[in-house]
Amino acid sequence: MNVNRMAEELIARSNIVGRLEEIKSIIIAKLAKKPVLIEGPVGVGKTTLARAVASFFNQKFIRIDGDERFDEYKLVGYFEPQLVLKEGWNWKSFVPGPLTRAMLEGGILLINELNRLSEGAQNVLIPALDERVIEIPKLGEIKAKDGFWVIATLNPEEYVGVSPLSEALRDRFIWIKLEYQSREEEIEIVRRHTDAPEEIIAFSVSIVRATRRHPLIKRGASVRGAIDLARILSLLGNMSYDELIKFVVNALGTKIEIAEESDRSLEDILGEIVEDIVEDSSFFRSRIQQKIK
Repeated sequence: MNVNRMAEELIARSNIVGRLEEIKSIIIAKLAKKPVLIEGPVGVGKTTLARAVASFFNQKFIRIDGDERFDEYKLVGYFEPQLVLKEGWNWKSFVPGPLTRAMLEGGILLINELNRLSEGAQNVLIPALDERVIEIPKLGEIKAKDGFWVIATLNPEEYVGVSPLSEALRDRFIWIKLEYQSREEEIEIVRRHTDAPEEIIAFSVSIVRATRRHPLIKRGASVRGAIDLARILSLLGNMSYDELIKFVVNALGTKIEIAEESDRSLEDILGEIVEDIVEDSSFFRSRIQQKIK
């Protein structure tokens, strides 16, 4: 089986930019029947990549999104009280959860933001990933059919609302690390998601990449921010410098996090970034009515 050809076909089908090596590694893990954990910051395409890989294989596909309220009973399944009274403790009264369904059907389970699951749900996954079995009270042991596979995404531990995975759970996965992509690849991603002029696309990508390098920004914007910014700016004509700052703040304000030690405002920091980028853009200098002082 040609892994290179499979990866290239997957990229073509899913309209993915780059990520060839990462996709090859994921496919190899799938063929080796090993679960995969994709880790990276928000906006690098973890879920998009996981969904594309899962959809590439002609199997039952089940997705769940991590939530601390998603406990082991929701993951494995539960007995419906009214049906228990009528049918007893058997499969007729049991409502299978996504993990049980994927195991019984030999399907693919995609867990988005694994480290947002409750500790109980995470613990249930260990025997399913390791021995491909789970124990359901009253029903006994469930063994996974051929084809059962888990692919999960993970946000870094410094992000709000996540909890660290246990070493035992991490040990079961093949780890794929996603970093931000190159400038050229990010430009291509924005190009595919907008009808913006090339100058606006390049400007938007430059802005978001600069937010990742600024010393007073703890978490910079992803390419998703560049897409939003390019869409907004492509609808505008000439503008003042203050208007340009306002629209940049509108597009990126929810997508970056200022460092705790900073005594400067979000608007001030983004204004500094915009000023630097505009100075290198003849396209934007010609459209700004009020020149930078």
